[in-house]
Amino acid sequence: MRSLDDHITSGTGQLQSLNEAREAGLVASRAVIRASASAIRAVHLRQPEVVARRLAEAAEALTRAQAVLQPHPVVYHAGFLHDAAKEYVEARATAALVAGVDVPGPDELGVEIPAWLNGLAEAASELRRHALDRLRDGELDRSEALLGAMDDVFGALVAIDLPDAVTGGLRRTLDSLRAVIERTRGDITVAVLQERLRESIERHQSM
Repeated sequence: MRSLDDHITSGTGQLQSLNEAREAGLVASRAVIRASASAIRAVHLRQPEVVARRLAEAAEALTRAQAVLQPHPVVYHAGFLHDAAKEYVEARATAALVAGVDVPGPDELGVEIPAWLNGLAEAASELRRHALDRLRDGELDRSEALLGAMDDVFGALVAIDLPDAVTGGLRRTLDSLRAVIERTRGDITVAVLQERLRESIERHQSM
């Protein structure tokens, strides 16, 4: 029975290490999600300094989570690290799309491809809020440009014909994005028609 006790002691020690890594990874992953959400909010509020600071915090926390979980594949691939990476990608992609610059790729961000694909799709959905904010501010051209960016992302991602098990459920994310794009297109179309009507009325009044 001595050998059995040794096996149990060794196994328990490994599980303890696994649990400690899991707890540390969860804490870091939550920090990624919080900082990423704050960065996206700052993008919409047009606070570039806050965006940069929160993105840096998210990147640091993600690196920390990856490092602590890397030796333990069973928890590394449990799902919560993927979710954190996806949120980080969403924040980085939202900031890039709003700024009109290139979206950093998965290698640059240090994330796996499924997280990058889904994060990019969710960033395109996030542009709806920014487009509507610009619409309310009377920036119709800017709203149309953001809608164009949403269409571009959707067009690029919808061409991926792979199972959800490989893409991390991208098809479902794209279904949601399609609906968001159509609602945004409808809102902008109404605004365009209203603007044309207003201009027409003003022309007739000036005659």
